[in-house]
Amino acid sequence: MQDVATEAFAATMRGPVIRRTDSDYDDVRSLYNGMIDKHPQVIARCADVADVVTAVNFARENGLRVAIRGGGHNGPGLGSVEDGLMIDMALMKGVRVDPANRTVRAGPGCTQGDVDDATHVYGLAVPAGIVSTTGIAGLTLGGGTGYLTRKYGLTIDSLLEADVVLADGSIVTASKSENSDLYWGLRGGGGNFGVVTSFSFQAHPAGIVYAGPIFWDLEDAATVMRAYRDFLPTAPEELGAFVGLKTVPPVDPFPAEHQGKHACAIIACYNGPAETGEAVIGELLGKVPASLFNWMSAMPFPTLQSMFDPFFPKGLQWYWRGDFVKELTNEAIEVHIAQARKLPSALSLMHLYPIDGAVHRVGRNDTAWNTRNATWSMVIAGVDANPQKAGEITRWTKDYWEAIHAYSDRGGYVNFMMDDEDDSRLKATYGDNYDRLVSLKGKYDPTNFFCVNQNIRPETRFE
Repeated sequence: MQDVATEAFAATMRGPVIRRTDSDYDDVRSLYNGMIDKHPQVIARCADVADVVTAVNFARENGLRVAIRGGGHNGPGLGSVEDGLMIDMALMKGVRVDPANRTVRAGPGCTQGDVDDATHVYGLAVPAGIVSTTGIAGLTLGGGTGYLTRKYGLTIDSLLEADVVLADGSIVTASKSENSDLYWGLRGGGGNFGVVTSFSFQAHPAGIVYAGPIFWDLEDAATVMRAYRDFLPTAPEELGAFVGLKTVPPVDPFPAEHQGKHACAIIACYNGPAETGEAVIGELLGKVPASLFNWMSAMPFPTLQSMFDPFFPKGLQWYWRGDFVKELTNEAIEVHIAQARKLPSALSLMHLYPIDGAVHRVGRNDTAWNTRNATWSMVIAGVDANPQKAGEITRWTKDYWEAIHAYSDRGGYVNFMMDDEDDSRLKATYGDNYDRLVSLKGKYDPTNFFCVNQNIRPETRFE
């Protein structure tokens, strides 16, 4: 009977429906994180909104668990589901820019690079991420941080409107003036309330930027991190800069004499004239030792956004943990460095992304994202191409997080959480917004149909 239902379902879809017996099943079901291996019963590759509605109705009527995949970049693999239905929107990639109003409408399958390429023609950008392969849907629904955050806020702070397919198959629009409660929840509440099939953003000026990485030997990390911590609050908001502990990649074009060294890096973007950006960065460089190399230069914004793509292709092993950080103390810096000396692979890292400037000018209850008083969002990521190192990079990440967590907030960025963390982390992340999110879930998804996510359960649990 299930096969008959699936055949009928496939006949009503414009996009392809893929089953386990199809030759392309393994290729389509594969995830960005090679550590996660799930086997959906059916994959619906939606071509349009009608396909999404059809897929939601099919899953509900046949009792299938549903996972929603947009750009496919989710770390814990929540874009797929074992033995259920994957609603894959990778084919829904349209981007339309209105340069007069500086607005952008993007499909749910778009990557950050798709949006960057479309907006750059007009000297515009949507504040989002640091890797162009990141899916714009998941990034936005979790909050969204990147190089332009200090000046323009989180990605959700530029979200104007979203079209959403609800669990009953109905379609609604969420904005300030229409379904405003849902609009509030979508801005940081993740994929808990429905399938977003269209995003409308406010875009902002960003064309040629002064940007790139600067690397120091790990022996200089304490000095660099303290200087960065003290300098950033005084820097103009046009400067977005994050600090990281990592390894100089052992590949060209990195200087041969430094390849493989444990290092401290600042990756920065000044959204303005190169000469001004160079002067701003020069203030920081005057407070720290000489770098191993400094590759900051003028470049198109999309070039910066895609700079690290070659190092993080689909299929690597990933395990990550995140925290919000209010204060980077000298003692915390020493803990960071001690853990960085144990880096288990050349791709493993720790990054601290600034959460200040424009982010702080939005009230903590104005959106579902609650931690508006954080200073950084931290991610610790164990990464390697070799599946045999999955256990090692996972242990390193957990050990690092446990060592540094005492210096952090209780909550963390939902897009930096795995699916093995308990509800207390989610509750701490949303703070006094959590109960409102539970009520909202009860209104828009009372049966928890959309549960393959960083799940906020309704008060009445049906799943």
